[in-house]
Amino acid sequence: MTKTAVVTGAARGIGRALAVGLAEAGYDVAVTDLAAQADGLAETRALIEAAGRRAFVETVDVSDRAAVVAAMARIEDAAGGIDVLVNNAGILKPARLEDLSEADWDAHMDVNVKGVLSCCQAVLPGMRARKAGRIVNIASIAGRQGVPTQGHYAATKAAVITLTRVLAQEAGMDGITVNAICPGIILTEMGKNNLGSDEAIRHWEEVAALKRLGAPEDIVGPVLFFAGEQSAFVTGQALNVCGGIYFH
Repeated sequence: MTKTAVVTGAARGIGRALAVGLAEAGYDVAVTDLAAQADGLAETRALIEAAGRRAFVETVDVSDRAAVVAAMARIEDAAGGIDVLVNNAGILKPARLEDLSEADWDAHMDVNVKGVLSCCQAVLPGMRARKAGRIVNIASIAGRQGVPTQGHYAATKAAVITLTRVLAQEAGMDGITVNAICPGIILTEMGKNNLGSDEAIRHWEEVAALKRLGAPEDIVGPVLFFAGEQSAFVTGQALNVCGGIYFH
């Protein structure tokens, strides 16, 4: 029986790579993103369908809990259930902590933390009823070790890691695993903008043990592992996928 995976923030970058990778691995895939990213979502949908799988599309702001609950319910009805949730949606607007506005702090917490929690809350009843489910939260190595101008972002990703550990303990008795991926520097549009220059890219390439930075496709394999049966006895873990920049 074909399983269905949901990927949030799937209009581009890591989210699109994960949606396509899951489709190529045999999953039907539901993708969500902001209404402003509708064109990107349509492109992701086309790639899923080109891989021969069903695609479901929902435009939703994950910081809006009611909208999340409604969107996940529509996906459940259309697909017949949600087997895998990949919480990928997130934002990063760099700022020094002393200059950080209350509005930017709240926005990062609303999307990166509340959004993850709301999506988990929305899919858990169905997973509990089926006594099976996989939740994969996309955190960051920033959540392991703070980065200048990213203190607020790092705080949200540390929160995601902690939510992962606790939810794994609360949901495990119903056959649900909850794990996190901590990407390093991935050369998405957001990643390139954050680095700011070719010189910075070369610096971090030299720091990395593998002497390169990541591509969105580098996150696919680890997510497929956590989504599949090979990881049935793994839960509450946070895996660094960073090419050897961070080792703790």
